[in-house]
Amino acid sequence: MELGFVSAILPDLSLEQVFDTARDNGYDSVEVMCWPPGKAERRYAGVTHIDVREFTQERADQIKALMREKNVGISGLGYYPNILAPSAEEREVSTGHLKKVIVAAGMIGLDTVSTFIGRNWKLTVDENWPMFLSIWPDLIKFAEDHGVRIAIENCAMFFGPDEWPGGKNLAYCPAIWDRMFDAIPSRSFGLNYDPSHPVWMGMDYMSPLQDYAGKIFRIHLKDVVVDKAKLNRVGILAYPHEYHTPVLPGMGQIDWTLFFAGLREIGYDGYATVEAEDRRYEEDGAHRKQALALCSKYLRPFIAG
Repeated sequence: MELGFVSAILPDLSLEQVFDTARDNGYDSVEVMCWPPGKAERRYAGVTHIDVREFTQERADQIKALMREKNVGISGLGYYPNILAPSAEEREVSTGHLKKVIVAAGMIGLDTVSTFIGRNWKLTVDENWPMFLSIWPDLIKFAEDHGVRIAIENCAMFFGPDEWPGGKNLAYCPAIWDRMFDAIPSRSFGLNYDPSHPVWMGMDYMSPLQDYAGKIFRIHLKDVVVDKAKLNRVGILAYPHEYHTPVLPGMGQIDWTLFFAGLREIGYDGYATVEAEDRRYEEDGAHRKQALALCSKYLRPFIAG
């Protein structure tokens, strides 16, 4: 197993500087963000460490040389838009850019791109399904043709009023994963599994390891605190940010000894990637690097063991 982090935590650094940070803090790899350059519409979005818009083999070779020089790998490329957004223009831009990310991954020699399914958050799952079927089979076929797998993160993207009532990512629970994989039975279609999301939704975060062992392409490492006192006051129908807080691994409610034992039980030996989303460590670049150092120190024994 290899330990890495998502590069979104270092938005102001170059790719070379991100690799230096990884190496200096004992990481093996980085999941590199590939958003279109521009202003982010939400936290952790809009980060561009590899610009794929006019990607060339020369640029791919430069990145591979940088990986060798720094002795840091790339676990995959990441781009997390709302592919099923209500706006046709937004859908077109997102799908077009995702295809460019897929092409770039193949040119670099990477086998995985991580993203979201997306959702029209004002519609039910059933009402979203025709749009899912009109877009995603072709995207998965495109990925297959380029030797790339698509790993869908299981975040509901429902935190506050901007995502009410359904959230902006369909793929948040096993019932919907089953429906997705039945509709698109491809070996190139799987999960980027983050155990923190089931916790705040009141689900078991361990059972998916066994139930979807063959579909877990990547692992994200993030912890979470559910404030029971706040939950008792507002209830589960409140906006999730009213009672839950993302934190660094080891600072929340996930039993990481149990979780990594579960990964080993299913034979997972891929990338385990820190998604550092903890507001206490986001004041500036120094605090963000501190967060990565803390995560590496805490998680390395689990990776090595």
